[in-house]
Amino acid sequence: MQKDDERLVHSRGEEFLQVFKKGAEFTQELLRENERLRFRVLELEKSQVSGEPAPAAELKKLNERIADLEQEKQEILDRIKHVEEENQDFAARYLEIEDENNNLANLYIASYQLHSTLDFKEVLQIITEIIINLIGAEEFAIMLLDEKSDELQAVATEGIERSEIPSFRLGKGIIGTVAQSGENHFASDFDSYERDFSAPMVCIPLKIKEHVIGVLAIYKLLMQKKEFAAVDYELFTLLAGHAATAIFSSRLYSDSERKLSTIQGFIDLLTK
Repeated sequence: MQKDDERLVHSRGEEFLQVFKKGAEFTQELLRENERLRFRVLELEKSQVSGEPAPAAELKKLNERIADLEQEKQEILDRIKHVEEENQDFAARYLEIEDENNNLANLYIASYQLHSTLDFKEVLQIITEIIINLIGAEEFAIMLLDEKSDELQAVATEGIERSEIPSFRLGKGIIGTVAQSGENHFASDFDSYERDFSAPMVCIPLKIKEHVIGVLAIYKLLMQKKEFAAVDYELFTLLAGHAATAIFSSRLYSDSERKLSTIQGFIDLLTK
């Protein structure tokens, strides 16, 4: 769909250039013809003043021709103006498509990075970098749900100490409710928001299908970030699914590696 839009923009751009070129050539031709006719009328008027017989019929015909050419010139100019306006619209659309391409590239990079490692700490670091660089958050916490205690605890933070973030019970408060319901939370007014660890400005559930394994809680955006763009919400959707999968997979891998190491050590002990 996007490629079709790009081809349409390119095609209309070429069309505009051809119309503009033909219009410019035709306008130049009209101007030359107009000048020639005006010169001819002037000659006739001079001959009339000098007493020579005035070719009234020819003079009238020339004046009508001049009027027709003036009208055609005005139509061409109106057409050029219209095409220029269309060109501005296409230029704006081209910029929108370029932004969409950049956004898609960012989403692809983020998705690729999330699944590039099975190291739990590296996964958390990648998620942190995505939130900082692509979403533009300055203070936030990544919390995971302990299914034995039904508590959410911070495993990574940025801009705040992890020890500052309290644990939250599943189903209690905004964070607990987001973890239980799987629904995103956005503060109603970002401008007047004041940091509250129990009530983040944005809280996104990290879930595999409908199973929530944690949440992302954002408390402050970077200074230059005034509001979320459409791509930010797509990134939230990506993080909700892909980040959860990456975290879950890396934890399973770390657990299996640890168990394998333990079993290997036990076997080595028995075979000595």
